[in-house]
Amino acid sequence: MRKAVLRILSVASSSAFLTIPAEAHDPLTELSPVTVTAEKQPRKRIERSKPHLTRGATRANPASNRSSGSGSGGGSATDAAAERAAAMQPTAASAVTFTGQQVNAIPFSRPGEALEIVPGLIVTQHSGEGKANQYFLRGFNLDHGTDLAISVDGMPVNMPTHGHGQGYADINFLIPELIRSVNVRKGPYFADIGDFGSAGAVDIDYVKRLPKNLAEVTYGSFGYARGLAAGSYDVGAGTLLAAFDATRYNGPWDVGDDVRKLNGVLRYSQGTVTDGFSLTAMAYSNGWNSTDQVAQRAIDQGIISRWGTLDPTDGGTSSRFSVSGKWSQSSVYGQTDVSAYVIRSDLRLFNDFTYYLDDPVNGDQFSQLDGRTLGGIDARHTFDWRFAGLETQTRVGVQTRYDDIHVGLFKTAQRGLLSTVREDRVQEGNVGIWTDSTTRWTDWLRTTFGLREDFFAGHVFSDTPENSGNAQASMMSPKAGIVLGPWFKTEFYGNAGYGLHSNDIRGATITVDPNDKVTPLDRVPLLVRSRGAELGIRTKAIPDLTSSLAVFVLDFDSELLFVGDAGTTEPSRPSRRVGVEWTNHYKPLPWLGFDLDVAYTKARFTDYDVVGDHIPGAPAWVASGAVTFGTETGWFGTLKARYFGPRPLVEDDSVRSLSSFIVNARVGYNFDNGLRLQLDVLNLFDTRTNQIEYYYLSRLPGEPIEGVADRHVHSAEPLAVRLTAAAKF
Repeated sequence: MRKAVLRILSVASSSAFLTIPAEAHDPLTELSPVTVTAEKQPRKRIERSKPHLTRGATRANPASNRSSGSGSGGGSATDAAAERAAAMQPTAASAVTFTGQQVNAIPFSRPGEALEIVPGLIVTQHSGEGKANQYFLRGFNLDHGTDLAISVDGMPVNMPTHGHGQGYADINFLIPELIRSVNVRKGPYFADIGDFGSAGAVDIDYVKRLPKNLAEVTYGSFGYARGLAAGSYDVGAGTLLAAFDATRYNGPWDVGDDVRKLNGVLRYSQGTVTDGFSLTAMAYSNGWNSTDQVAQRAIDQGIISRWGTLDPTDGGTSSRFSVSGKWSQSSVYGQTDVSAYVIRSDLRLFNDFTYYLDDPVNGDQFSQLDGRTLGGIDARHTFDWRFAGLETQTRVGVQTRYDDIHVGLFKTAQRGLLSTVREDRVQEGNVGIWTDSTTRWTDWLRTTFGLREDFFAGHVFSDTPENSGNAQASMMSPKAGIVLGPWFKTEFYGNAGYGLHSNDIRGATITVDPNDKVTPLDRVPLLVRSRGAELGIRTKAIPDLTSSLAVFVLDFDSELLFVGDAGTTEPSRPSRRVGVEWTNHYKPLPWLGFDLDVAYTKARFTDYDVVGDHIPGAPAWVASGAVTFGTETGWFGTLKARYFGPRPLVEDDSVRSLSSFIVNARVGYNFDNGLRLQLDVLNLFDTRTNQIEYYYLSRLPGEPIEGVADRHVHSAEPLAVRLTAAAKF
């Protein structure tokens, strides 16, 4: 007994991601025993007798051969063991895993839009092509990532205490062709998800090996050009994966974006998902001009065109360099996984959202600086055991992160420095300790109970001494879930849990307005509580159709809102969202598939305020549909439609945004010799709408000194075509 206790306690310092193979599988296949290899006497194998619908049930893709980001090469016995072990992990009706083939089967205009494979997720851009995308999910305008936790190969993308907004998640370094799997989980129900994950979490894994080397070039409208080279090579006992991506793009704007992006990945790996390791280096650099959102009245009055700008010197530069590693080992004691990373990230933005409102002489352009070095470890252990004779799987884990940040806000004119608003050095760290246990009580009932404790602490060294100081906080978050079934190829799910998001630590130490150094300001809590619950169903009762329905509620003690005229996020009022998501995949033939996803959310502030209770930017209706066809060789194609419903722009709902309905299309041909020709048509029907809209005060030359309240919009790009030639060898 003492040895068993010591073994359990020892896992606090060793663990990591239990990855899910990207190969599509039938979610109703019978779950066979988890098997591990060891030289010692093996434990007794646990038999599971009844099939069920797993969280990792991937949508089948009728044209998977079109993607160069195909699986990691062959399904080994250890890969299958990892998949079966994952089937016992916490699950929800809204949780799903997609393969890289599925992601790349859909045409998209920028890397971030690859994430629209996630049901109910809208990805837009309101500035240049190097700035982080804007995300909308479950009735949230998530700005650049506030409550959507994104990771790539175990490395977090969201940045706390960021110069352009809390949770800033820049995914422009993504190479979609390398994606192995996209694991989607929504709601605060999962013990291994901490900060920024209350609305959802998207975990992206890259392949370790490409089935064939790839060379690809794309040319398109508005100066678009992209080249990609990627390949895998046997080196010693392992595999070396290398990829390089270069992109140029101007866009339809009067002042071209002049995007200059370079991106590279180098990875060495040995072994399998359950017993092996990998070392990965990534490098990304980008520079661009920005046509930011502009005042609608400037377009209406003919001052600028739909593609014009009110400050042609807006833009930015960014870079990201990382080194990461993963190590996994299985034994008679279970599965141990450890991942670690070090990232250097730099961003400089120049924006002008209000023109001459604050400074009638020089204008209101400002610059935001964020440079940081961050590192962290994710260690976890999974083991099976018997609880009163019942099959149980327990996971325990530790996650750590430390950010050393240089962050600043400056007033500028045509990118020239005028003054410093504030400049800070921030040291911020957090530790998350978590565990959950899933027990199969009967063939038709399993439950999960989890617990997470998060510790946050940091110090702000401000150029305004009154705003320097320490801040720390901790929060415990219980989680629970239940799965009933399957009956008639149908399972029922219930999930509930507490979560959190962190605020910018500078807000937790601030005492005076950094503009005048005198006006007192209230501090905000470092951590904010979220609470959520979800009921759902997933079924395959109808042949060839997989359908899921989830009803959810999500409360926040304080909403994080984007402030359009400041270019950042700030804490706001408490809120509640109640919604429903309906997701469907129908595959009547091996070469043909249909997808339909519909989501509705009612988002409201829950306190009383005479200004109203609507949450600005919160969408009610979101929908998407796709038709995909293709075989191993020959013709293939996709038609993808996305509906983004109108949103309130002010609290009383008196001003609302436009809706948008955009269709993208693809057609191509796969030759027997590995050559692929592909034509993408973006915004097929040349829809005139906006990617994003805000409503706030701004001032054009000659207007009243107090400014004018107006819509500020960023137009959706017009119809564009892109032709790709690719060769696999």
